Amino acid sequence: MNNTRRTELRKLIDQLEEIKDALETLKDEEEEYRDNMPENLQNSERYEKADEAVSNLEYAVDSLDEAMSNIEESMN
Repeated sequence: MNNTRRTELRKLIDQLEEIKDALETLKDEEEEYRDNMPENLQNSERYEKADEAVSNLEYAVDSLDEAMSNIEESMN
């Protein structure tokens, strides 16, 4: 792989890192929202939706980590 393509891939990795950071922030906020729900709502649909959102955001963050790793491996 030539340096031009490596540079472009590095830029993409940097962009993905920014997206990952934003997703992690949103996940943390949703997790805090879920964890601070009153006890009487902890078995509610609202709680379940918040819990599912946290799980989905965690999966998205993990997927971005994997994508960045794959891109880095392709640069070798």
